[in-house]
Amino acid sequence: MSTREIIADVPRRLYYGWVVVGTLATTETISWGILYYAFAAFLVPMQQELGWSTAALTGAYSLALLVSGLAAVPVGRWVDRHGPRLLMTLGSIGGTLLLLAWARTDSLPAFYLLWLAMGSAMAATLYEPAFTVVATWFQRLRSRALLLLTFVAGFASTIFLPVATLLIERLGWRQALLVLAAVLATTTIPAHALILRRRPEDLGLQPDGDTRPEGVQASPGLPIEGVPLHQALREHAFWWLTAAFFLGTLSSVAVGVHLIPFLLADGYSPGFAAMATGLIGATQVAARVVVTMAGDRCPHVPLTAAVFALQAAAVLILLGWRQPGGVLLAVVLLGAGRGAVTLMRATLVAERYGRAHYGAIGGALALFVSGAAALAPVGAGVAYELVGRYGAVFGGLAAISLLAALAMLGMLRWG
Repeated sequence: MSTREIIADVPRRLYYGWVVVGTLATTETISWGILYYAFAAFLVPMQQELGWSTAALTGAYSLALLVSGLAAVPVGRWVDRHGPRLLMTLGSIGGTLLLLAWARTDSLPAFYLLWLAMGSAMAATLYEPAFTVVATWFQRLRSRALLLLTFVAGFASTIFLPVATLLIERLGWRQALLVLAAVLATTTIPAHALILRRRPEDLGLQPDGDTRPEGVQASPGLPIEGVPLHQALREHAFWWLTAAFFLGTLSSVAVGVHLIPFLLADGYSPGFAAMATGLIGATQVAARVVVTMAGDRCPHVPLTAAVFALQAAAVLILLGWRQPGGVLLAVVLLGAGRGAVTLMRATLVAERYGRAHYGAIGGALALFVSGAAALAPVGAGVAYELVGRYGAVFGGLAAISLLAALAMLGMLRWG
């Protein structure tokens, strides 16, 4: 029996799309945890051994985020045309080799070259190609599939930051990287290579596992519907959507990065500041469940506008209620907003533009989102240096979140 026949037999028990999503939920958790979140655990030990400044180290990381954003469009086009299997497998192999190179680095220029390449590995393995896969395999059940993917992957930092820290304490940072490289290689490379497939039609299946109409034969060559990138770029709606997510990301990332300094300047202890900031990650996961349930009952555009407005309200609470209760409420709302926005971005692109060119269109949007994420920390830092107090900076970030909400509503009015 051929591979295609074996896979085609799966729907009698379980739609193969759920196997794909379950696989990606696992590999995204590991890839995000090791390639993205674990970096923070290596800052101090690398500074102590190599003498490099925090700015020098984080500059390489920001460079990787910029490269990842720039690579999003070609990555999306590739997945649209050829599927995710080869690209994500090569991305995992590249990520593994770069971790091994990181473990041996002693030169700052080499470190920057390493993270320049790491940006490509991130683009090939993190959410953008995974979202394209989900949008291709699901239509009616897309929200549930995205929820499963992002719910599980939402625990990446919770799992891998402590794991990386423990490995560094026990083995040193160089040996810790070797262990993480082994974990990445043994879990993600075979999973991507053996399980991922381009689209359900290529296996004689239908999206969501639906039954084909009687008399209609499935064919791997049948086209699927969707708006091409060049057409999407001519729509006002795309640019309203892009403006909303650029502004929302700029604000939320800046607040997340500068929240601990803000709280320390307000007189809170380092322990409380770290605990409060950690709640942002914890509440992201719960928010995705709530948004998925709400999304079945109300339109996604106004729901996303409400999420951005919620982020603005959270920052205003930080500024106006200068007590621990106000801080905790604000960080819960900030985490809920960040968790919801990730899910809503994937949902909105798939809803409006269809499956055929989802990767290219989602990649074009991701280019701006990644740029906002890279600009946010340094932009807020420069603003703080200019005005000398975080209150004014955070007030500006609240205004930016509110503008993001208005841009989403502009998509309804002028899109």
